[in-house]
Amino acid sequence: MKKSLKVERSDVLRSCGFDSLTAGPSLPHGRDLSFAPADRQAAGPHDGAQFQTFRPSDFQTFRPLTMDARSILHLDLDTFFVSVERVRDSRLNGRPVIIGGSSDRGVVSSCSYEARSFGVSSAMPMKMARAMCPEAVFIRGDMEMYTKYSRMVTDIIADKAPLYEKASVDEHYIDLTGMERFHGCAGWSHELRDTIIRETGLPISIGLSVNKTVSKIAAGEAKPNGEREVAQQQVLPFLDPLSIRKIPMIGQKTYHTLRSMGISTIHTLRVIPAEMLGSLMGQNGMEIWKKANGIDNTPVISYSEQKSISTEHTFDRDTTDTVMLNQMIVSMTEKLAYELRRQEKLASCLTVRIRYSDFDTHTLQQRVPYTAFDHVLISEAQSLFRRLWQRRMLIRLIGVKVSGLVRGVQQLNMFEDTPEMVSLYMTMDRLRGRFGRHAIRRAAGVMTAAERSERELRKASELLAEKSRMEERLRGWRY
Repeated sequence: MKKSLKVERSDVLRSCGFDSLTAGPSLPHGRDLSFAPADRQAAGPHDGAQFQTFRPSDFQTFRPLTMDARSILHLDLDTFFVSVERVRDSRLNGRPVIIGGSSDRGVVSSCSYEARSFGVSSAMPMKMARAMCPEAVFIRGDMEMYTKYSRMVTDIIADKAPLYEKASVDEHYIDLTGMERFHGCAGWSHELRDTIIRETGLPISIGLSVNKTVSKIAAGEAKPNGEREVAQQQVLPFLDPLSIRKIPMIGQKTYHTLRSMGISTIHTLRVIPAEMLGSLMGQNGMEIWKKANGIDNTPVISYSEQKSISTEHTFDRDTTDTVMLNQMIVSMTEKLAYELRRQEKLASCLTVRIRYSDFDTHTLQQRVPYTAFDHVLISEAQSLFRRLWQRRMLIRLIGVKVSGLVRGVQQLNMFEDTPEMVSLYMTMDRLRGRFGRHAIRRAAGVMTAAERSERELRKASELLAEKSRMEERLRGWRY
């Protein structure tokens, strides 16, 4: 006797790992989607069973159920560098503040909202910024101080969050999935934000939603110093009216390409067939389409799982050749710095390791401001090596390691470096990418004591002059 098998629509969708939503692109015109057991054609107990057929009009898009269960919080410190300076000097509150290189050849690293109202933006030449906002207070950045405050915020999050990722010096993600069973995710997030503001004095904006992309956009929309929650059913209505600039990974070039196609809003972008974007932009086009549709399965990667990058060299013969040892330090550190830039990461800790001929091993590490530049890391590595090598015994092995990694790019360390310096690094990296990492290498020469002393004196003189100029401006400001 044949049994009739009744298949409920919701059961079929659930068994396939999908949930129906009320908005989104429909299935291709005229295509039906039928569900049936794999053995339908074979003779068996289900012969003659009735299976329900779904048509495009029945639903509009599918979404994995796993996405519904996620709660991702994004925390973004507002105008981070400027905020740190204001914590240190309250007279800067309400003033247009621009942080960057002290010379006209430098670039803007960060600027306050007051300065942005004059048209100033990050990566703008300092000379242009001075012309656009002459009444601003100009400050050379202090990466060491910014790193300290970044760690303060990370420590607060680490003490309270179940799983967090430090995405950059001023951004964090927290996976709150499952917490709603015990505490409200929104209430917990609000309390965490209040704690950070109270203990550091820094303004911070947060976004809470179903994945990293939507929560990041929500945090951006909550600025300055606000909160925004976007529930699953609100994702597409929230994204649709926004500019395509809001989507992470859309840079200037991609933005202009999409605008030339008449695409300006996320809604217009998401209703375009994914295949079309894929054919135009390759895999990036597919990823952009997913983000425009609020789809992002990227996990929150535990900060404790961030790996260090290291290299070491064992000599064929134990040596005390100072020149060769310094050359090896320079070569290994340069290799690590290139790898950091290639992976778009910054390091905040440097370690040097030596092993003597009797296998006695010593290491020394130093915290450094977040960086991926050769000249910064090489100088620190050489200093550590000089402090470490005290016994003047034969050395068997030497190694260098960078750790405390966060995602970031070279612009974070442009307070003392000119655009030409940054351009030089980018050019060298392109050559290495095309012809191999050894296509171009740094000379292993070390600055003389006189040159080093002259550089320190020049920097001290510039800092004093800058402080004097800032005091002058602040005295002339009318409250």
